[in-house]
Amino acid sequence: MALDVYVGSLTRYYAGNWENVADKIARERGDSTGRAAFGDPVEEAARLRPRLLDWRHMLAQSLGDNLDEPLEWDESAESPYFTARPGWDGFGSLVLWAAYAEHPSLRAPPALPEAWDDDPALIRCNVEGFRSRFSHLVRNVELWLPCTLRFTFEGSNVDGRRIVMGSVKMLSGQLADLNTATWKASDSEVARWGRRPPTTETPLELRAQYAFAVLTDLVRQAVHHGLPMKLDY
Repeated sequence: MALDVYVGSLTRYYAGNWENVADKIARERGDSTGRAAFGDPVEEAARLRPRLLDWRHMLAQSLGDNLDEPLEWDESAESPYFTARPGWDGFGSLVLWAAYAEHPSLRAPPALPEAWDDDPALIRCNVEGFRSRFSHLVRNVELWLPCTLRFTFEGSNVDGRRIVMGSVKMLSGQLADLNTATWKASDSEVARWGRRPPTTETPLELRAQYAFAVLTDLVRQAVHHGLPMKLDY
């Protein structure tokens, strides 16, 4: 199953008024895509937006004094969006790279294990009471909000499903800290990583570097435009 990362308004996301990498390639080739909304995207967005604004308001109320700023962003269907595909292998490799950076006494596997979410270093990062330096990456976050929020938390998504949420600003800082602690790569080097898609034989560290480049660019857009970031799978 593919993994894309989306930055933009949730109205646009749920209305289906966006393209992932595969959709864009298919459209440019003249093929039909499967990401059409149920009905017209404009009408769907108009129907969804009040519901999304209500959800955001209730979320802000539940966070209360934990918020240092209003929980607001451009929730219109016309707001810009950005997307890329790190893939589960890339994202999982980056998560494990961070987990092993926190637990250097453990030896990271050379390649991403099939059941990487049961990895011993990752399990240690998620033990109750452990203060992870990379919590907004290793804590199974699915939606990052455009606010400063030092902790991750589980809450109801707009569709009622329980998910873990975090902060794009905290993730931005934690990605920078991960680079400082391990690779110490320059911006130009990170950009080169993003132009090097992994193959089936690519080892864990190179997969992690590719996903790091993808997420760093998307997080930069999310912070700059003040928009949420979401996993899409």
